[in-house]
Amino acid sequence: MNKNKIYDCIVIGAGPGGLQAAIYLGRFNREVLLVDRGGGRTWHARHIENFLTQKVISGPEMIRAGIEQAVGFNVKIEKGQVVDIQKNEYFTVRTKEKQHIGKFIVVATGANDNLPPVANIEKFLGMYLFTCIDCDGYRTTGRKLIVLGNSLKTVHLAIAMKEMFTKDITLVLFFLIPPDGYAEVLTEENIRLIIGRPARVLGDKKIEALEMHDGRLIECEVIMSNFGYKLNDSFLTGLGLKRDRDNFKYITSRDYESSLSGLFILGPLTGNDQAIIAAGEGATAAIAINKRLLEH
Repeated sequence: MNKNKIYDCIVIGAGPGGLQAAIYLGRFNREVLLVDRGGGRTWHARHIENFLTQKVISGPEMIRAGIEQAVGFNVKIEKGQVVDIQKNEYFTVRTKEKQHIGKFIVVATGANDNLPPVANIEKFLGMYLFTCIDCDGYRTTGRKLIVLGNSLKTVHLAIAMKEMFTKDITLVLFFLIPPDGYAEVLTEENIRLIIGRPARVLGDKKIEALEMHDGRLIECEVIMSNFGYKLNDSFLTGLGLKRDRDNFKYITSRDYESSLSGLFILGPLTGNDQAIIAAGEGATAAIAINKRLLEH
Protein backbone atom coordinates (compact mmCIF):
# COMPACT_ATOMS: atom_id res chain seq x y z
CA MET A 1 0.00 0.00 0.00
CA ASN A 2 1.11 3.51 -0.83
CA LYS A 3 0.63 5.07 2.62
CA ASN A 4 0.72 8.59 1.21
CA LYS A 5 -2.09 7.98 -1.30
CA ILE A 6 -5.54 9.09 -0.17
CA TYR A 7 -8.18 8.88 -2.89
CA ASP A 8 -11.00 11.38 -3.01
CA CYS A 9 -13.33 8.47 -3.66
CA ILE A 10 -13.09 4.70 -3.95
CA VAL A 11 -15.82 3.16 -6.10
CA ILE A 12 -16.54 -0.54 -5.57
CA GLY A 13 -18.16 -2.27 -8.52
CA ALA A 14 -17.90 -1.56 -12.26
CA GLY A 15 -21.55 -1.85 -13.17
CA PRO A 16 -23.57 1.04 -14.62
CA GLY A 17 -23.89 2.79 -11.24
CA GLY A 18 -20.26 2.52 -10.21
CA LEU A 19 -18.93 3.46 -13.63
CA GLN A 20 -21.22 6.48 -13.91
CA ALA A 21 -20.11 7.71 -10.48
CA ALA A 22 -16.46 7.22 -11.42
CA ILE A 23 -16.90 9.07 -14.73
CA TYR A 24 -18.54 12.05 -13.05
CA LEU A 25 -15.88 12.25 -10.35
CA GLY A 26 -13.13 11.83 -12.94
CA ARG A 27 -14.58 14.75 -14.87
CA PHE A 28 -14.35 16.81 -11.68
CA ASN A 29 -10.61 15.96 -11.75
CA ARG A 30 -10.89 14.00 -8.51
CA GLU A 31 -8.56 11.17 -7.53
CA VAL A 32 -10.71 8.10 -8.09
CA LEU A 33 -10.02 4.39 -7.69
CA LEU A 34 -12.54 1.87 -9.04
CA VAL A 35 -12.21 -1.66 -7.64
CA ASP A 36 -14.08 -4.43 -9.44
CA ARG A 37 -14.13 -8.19 -8.93
CA GLY A 38 -15.58 -8.94 -12.39
CA GLY A 39 -18.83 -10.67 -13.30
CA GLY A 40 -22.19 -9.47 -12.02
CA ARG A 41 -25.72 -9.37 -13.42
CA THR A 42 -24.91 -6.78 -16.09
CA TRP A 43 -22.40 -9.21 -17.60
CA HIS A 44 -25.26 -11.67 -18.18
CA ALA A 45 -27.43 -9.11 -19.97
CA ARG A 46 -27.47 -9.77 -23.71
CA HIS A 47 -30.04 -7.20 -24.80
CA ILE A 48 -30.20 -3.90 -22.91
CA GLU A 49 -32.69 -1.99 -25.03
CA ASN A 50 -34.34 0.38 -22.54
CA PHE A 51 -31.30 2.66 -22.04
CA LEU A 52 -31.69 6.09 -23.64
CA THR A 53 -29.87 6.38 -27.03
CA GLN A 54 -29.00 2.66 -27.02
CA LYS A 55 -31.26 0.78 -29.41
CA VAL A 56 -29.68 -2.39 -28.10
CA ILE A 57 -26.41 -3.06 -26.31
CA SER A 58 -25.15 -6.05 -24.36
CA GLY A 59 -24.08 -5.77 -20.74
CA PRO A 60 -20.42 -6.63 -21.49
CA GLU A 61 -20.33 -4.01 -24.27
CA MET A 62 -21.73 -1.38 -21.91
CA ILE A 63 -19.22 -2.20 -19.16
CA ARG A 64 -16.22 -2.28 -21.49
CA ALA A 65 -17.20 1.07 -23.00
CA GLY A 66 -17.80 2.51 -19.53
CA ILE A 67 -14.39 1.39 -18.28
CA GLU A 68 -12.72 2.93 -21.33
CA GLN A 69 -14.62 6.16 -20.74
CA ALA A 70 -13.68 6.23 -17.04
CA VAL A 71 -10.01 5.62 -17.80
CA GLY A 72 -10.18 8.54 -20.23
CA PHE A 73 -10.97 10.75 -17.22
CA ASN A 74 -7.99 9.37 -15.27
CA VAL A 75 -9.95 6.95 -13.10
CA LYS A 76 -7.66 4.19 -11.84
CA ILE A 77 -9.13 0.72 -12.38
CA GLU A 78 -8.05 -2.21 -10.21
CA LYS A 79 -9.16 -5.83 -10.27
CA GLY A 80 -9.97 -7.16 -6.83
CA GLN A 81 -12.67 -8.33 -4.44
CA VAL A 82 -13.31 -6.10 -1.46
CA VAL A 83 -13.50 -8.09 1.77
CA ASP A 84 -13.70 -5.35 4.39
CA ILE A 85 -14.32 -1.62 4.90
CA GLN A 86 -13.41 0.31 8.04
CA LYS A 87 -13.75 3.97 8.90
CA ASN A 88 -11.60 6.12 11.15
CA GLU A 89 -10.63 9.56 9.87
CA TYR A 90 -10.92 8.14 6.34
CA PHE A 91 -12.17 4.87 4.91
CA THR A 92 -9.87 1.86 4.61
CA VAL A 93 -10.91 -0.53 1.83
CA ARG A 94 -9.26 -3.92 1.96
CA THR A 95 -9.17 -6.52 -0.80
CA LYS A 96 -7.61 -9.96 -0.58
CA GLU A 97 -4.30 -8.53 -1.80
CA LYS A 98 -4.23 -4.80 -0.94
CA GLN A 99 -5.76 -1.98 1.00
CA HIS A 100 -6.54 1.58 -0.01
CA ILE A 101 -7.56 4.79 1.73
CA GLY A 102 -10.40 7.02 0.54
CA LYS A 103 -12.32 10.06 1.77
CA PHE A 104 -15.59 8.77 0.30
CA ILE A 105 -16.87 5.36 -0.79
CA VAL A 106 -19.41 4.41 -3.47
CA VAL A 107 -20.69 0.83 -3.21
CA ALA A 108 -22.24 -0.49 -6.42
CA THR A 109 -21.64 -4.23 -6.17
CA GLY A 110 -25.11 -5.32 -7.22
CA ALA A 111 -26.57 -8.78 -6.73
CA ASN A 112 -26.52 -12.34 -8.05
CA ASP A 113 -29.63 -14.21 -9.16
CA ASN A 114 -30.85 -17.21 -7.21
CA LEU A 115 -31.24 -19.85 -9.91
CA PRO A 116 -33.03 -23.12 -9.15
CA PRO A 117 -31.14 -26.44 -9.30
CA VAL A 118 -32.20 -27.28 -12.84
CA ALA A 119 -29.71 -28.79 -15.30
CA ASN A 120 -28.67 -26.60 -18.28
CA ILE A 121 -30.44 -23.53 -16.88
CA GLU A 122 -27.34 -21.30 -16.93
CA LYS A 123 -26.66 -22.18 -20.56
CA PHE A 124 -29.59 -20.03 -21.71
CA LEU A 125 -29.33 -17.23 -19.14
CA GLY A 126 -29.78 -13.83 -20.75
CA MET A 127 -30.83 -15.25 -24.12
CA TYR A 128 -33.92 -17.38 -23.56
CA LEU A 129 -34.01 -17.61 -19.78
CA PHE A 130 -34.61 -14.41 -17.83
CA THR A 131 -34.96 -13.32 -14.21
CA CYS A 132 -36.31 -9.75 -14.44
CA ILE A 133 -39.63 -8.68 -15.95
CA ASP A 134 -38.51 -5.03 -16.17
CA CYS A 135 -35.27 -5.95 -17.94
CA ASP A 136 -36.35 -8.73 -20.26
CA GLY A 137 -40.10 -9.23 -20.10
CA TYR A 138 -40.39 -7.64 -23.54
CA ARG A 139 -38.24 -10.40 -25.04
CA THR A 140 -40.96 -12.95 -24.26
CA THR A 141 -43.53 -11.14 -26.40
CA GLY A 142 -45.64 -13.60 -28.40
CA ARG A 143 -43.55 -16.60 -27.31
CA LYS A 144 -44.42 -19.83 -25.54
CA LEU A 145 -43.43 -18.95 -21.96
CA ILE A 146 -42.88 -20.83 -18.71
CA VAL A 147 -42.93 -18.79 -15.50
CA LEU A 148 -40.93 -20.73 -12.92
CA GLY A 149 -40.97 -20.20 -9.16
CA ASN A 150 -42.56 -21.20 -5.89
CA SER A 151 -44.37 -18.27 -4.30
CA LEU A 152 -47.49 -16.17 -4.65
CA LYS A 153 -45.24 -13.50 -6.16
CA THR A 154 -44.61 -15.96 -8.99
CA VAL A 155 -48.36 -16.29 -9.53
CA HIS A 156 -48.70 -12.50 -9.71
CA LEU A 157 -45.76 -12.42 -12.13
CA ALA A 158 -47.44 -14.92 -14.46
CA ILE A 159 -50.65 -12.87 -14.51
CA ALA A 160 -48.69 -9.69 -15.25
CA MET A 161 -46.75 -11.40 -18.05
CA LYS A 162 -50.08 -12.52 -19.57
CA GLU A 163 -51.38 -8.95 -19.57
CA MET A 164 -48.27 -7.42 -21.15
CA PHE A 165 -46.36 -9.90 -23.25
CA THR A 166 -47.79 -13.28 -24.23
CA LYS A 167 -50.98 -15.29 -23.98
CA ASP A 168 -49.21 -18.68 -24.03
CA ILE A 169 -48.09 -19.13 -20.42
CA THR A 170 -47.47 -22.17 -18.24
CA LEU A 171 -46.91 -21.50 -14.55
CA VAL A 172 -44.63 -24.07 -12.90
CA LEU A 173 -44.54 -24.04 -9.10
CA PHE A 174 -42.19 -26.44 -7.30
CA PHE A 175 -44.62 -27.46 -4.57
CA LEU A 176 -46.75 -24.43 -3.67
CA ILE A 177 -50.47 -24.99 -4.25
CA PRO A 178 -52.13 -21.58 -4.77
CA PRO A 179 -55.19 -20.75 -2.64
CA ASP A 180 -58.56 -21.20 -4.32
CA GLY A 181 -58.89 -17.52 -5.24
CA TYR A 182 -55.60 -17.58 -7.13
CA ALA A 183 -56.42 -20.85 -8.85
CA GLU A 184 -59.66 -19.34 -10.13
CA VAL A 185 -57.84 -16.32 -11.54
CA LEU A 186 -55.32 -18.56 -13.30
CA THR A 187 -58.18 -20.53 -14.85
CA GLU A 188 -59.91 -17.33 -15.97
CA GLU A 189 -56.66 -16.06 -17.49
CA ASN A 190 -56.11 -19.41 -19.25
CA ILE A 191 -52.71 -19.82 -17.57
CA ARG A 192 -51.80 -23.49 -17.27
CA LEU A 193 -50.62 -24.54 -13.79
CA ILE A 194 -48.21 -27.38 -13.12
CA ILE A 195 -46.96 -28.37 -9.66
CA GLY A 196 -43.67 -30.26 -9.61
CA ARG A 197 -39.89 -30.03 -9.70
CA PRO A 198 -38.14 -29.40 -13.03
CA ALA A 199 -35.12 -31.58 -13.83
CA ARG A 200 -33.51 -29.94 -16.86
CA VAL A 201 -33.92 -27.45 -19.66
CA LEU A 202 -33.89 -29.13 -23.07
CA GLY A 203 -32.52 -27.62 -26.25
CA ASP A 204 -29.33 -27.03 -28.19
CA LYS A 205 -29.05 -23.42 -29.34
CA LYS A 206 -32.57 -22.52 -28.19
CA ILE A 207 -34.86 -23.72 -25.41
CA GLU A 208 -37.25 -26.39 -26.59
CA ALA A 209 -38.82 -27.72 -23.41
CA LEU A 210 -38.61 -28.08 -19.65
CA GLU A 211 -38.32 -31.68 -18.45
CA MET A 212 -39.84 -32.46 -15.07
CA HIS A 213 -38.51 -35.03 -12.60
CA ASP A 214 -41.56 -37.19 -13.25
CA GLY A 215 -40.77 -37.27 -16.98
CA ARG A 216 -43.32 -34.74 -18.18
CA LEU A 217 -42.14 -32.42 -20.95
CA ILE A 218 -43.44 -28.85 -21.11
CA GLU A 219 -42.77 -27.23 -24.48
CA CYS A 220 -41.57 -23.64 -24.31
CA GLU A 221 -39.42 -21.06 -26.07
CA VAL A 222 -38.53 -18.83 -23.11
CA ILE A 223 -38.48 -19.10 -19.31
CA MET A 224 -38.90 -16.41 -16.66
CA SER A 225 -37.34 -17.61 -13.40
CA ASN A 226 -38.56 -16.01 -10.17
CA PHE A 227 -36.41 -16.95 -7.19
CA GLY A 228 -35.09 -13.53 -6.20
CA TYR A 229 -31.47 -12.56 -5.77
CA LYS A 230 -28.69 -12.27 -3.22
CA LEU A 231 -26.97 -8.96 -2.53
CA ASN A 232 -23.19 -8.76 -2.94
CA ASP A 233 -22.69 -7.01 0.38
CA SER A 234 -20.76 -9.32 2.70
CA PHE A 235 -17.99 -6.73 3.15
CA LEU A 236 -20.49 -4.26 4.64
CA THR A 237 -21.65 -6.44 7.54
CA GLY A 238 -19.34 -4.93 10.16
CA LEU A 239 -20.45 -1.33 9.59
CA GLY A 240 -23.85 -1.51 11.27
CA LEU A 241 -25.67 0.21 8.40
CA LYS A 242 -29.40 0.82 8.61
CA ARG A 243 -31.59 -1.49 6.55
CA ASP A 244 -35.25 -1.70 5.63
CA ARG A 245 -37.89 -3.48 7.72
CA ASP A 246 -37.03 -6.78 6.01
CA ASN A 247 -33.36 -6.31 6.96
CA PHE A 248 -32.49 -6.77 3.30
CA LYS A 249 -31.87 -3.52 1.39
CA TYR A 250 -30.01 -0.50 2.72
CA ILE A 251 -31.64 2.78 3.68
CA THR A 252 -30.07 5.83 2.03
CA SER A 253 -30.69 9.55 1.63
CA ARG A 254 -31.95 11.11 -1.59
CA ASP A 255 -28.28 11.37 -2.65
CA TYR A 256 -27.78 7.65 -1.87
CA GLU A 257 -25.67 8.23 1.22
CA SER A 258 -26.03 5.43 3.77
CA SER A 259 -26.42 5.83 7.52
CA LEU A 260 -22.60 5.99 7.71
CA SER A 261 -21.46 9.45 6.63
CA GLY A 262 -19.39 9.37 3.46
CA LEU A 263 -20.46 5.91 2.31
CA PHE A 264 -22.88 5.87 -0.63
CA ILE A 265 -24.78 2.79 -1.86
CA LEU A 266 -26.36 2.34 -5.31
CA GLY A 267 -28.39 -0.10 -7.36
CA PRO A 268 -30.17 -3.23 -6.11
CA LEU A 269 -28.61 -2.87 -2.66
CA THR A 270 -30.96 0.07 -2.13
CA GLY A 271 -33.73 -0.20 -4.72
CA ASN A 272 -34.33 -1.05 -8.37
CA ASP A 273 -31.99 -3.18 -10.43
CA GLN A 274 -32.03 -1.34 -13.75
CA ALA A 275 -28.95 -0.15 -15.64
CA ILE A 276 -30.37 3.26 -16.47
CA ILE A 277 -31.59 3.84 -12.90
CA ALA A 278 -28.25 2.77 -11.41
CA ALA A 279 -26.43 5.15 -13.76
CA GLY A 280 -28.63 8.02 -12.59
CA GLU A 281 -27.94 7.09 -8.98
CA GLY A 282 -24.20 7.05 -9.70
CA ALA A 283 -24.35 10.55 -11.17
CA THR A 284 -26.39 11.82 -8.23
CA ALA A 285 -24.01 10.36 -5.66
CA ALA A 286 -20.94 11.71 -7.48
CA ILE A 287 -22.32 15.25 -7.61
CA ALA A 288 -23.09 15.09 -3.88
CA ILE A 289 -19.60 13.79 -3.11
CA ASN A 290 -17.95 16.52 -5.17
CA LYS A 291 -19.92 19.18 -3.30
CA ARG A 292 -18.74 17.72 0.00
CA LEU A 293 -15.13 17.73 -1.21
CA LEU A 294 -15.48 21.41 -2.14
CA GLU A 295 -16.63 22.16 1.41
CA HIS A 296 -13.44 20.79 2.97
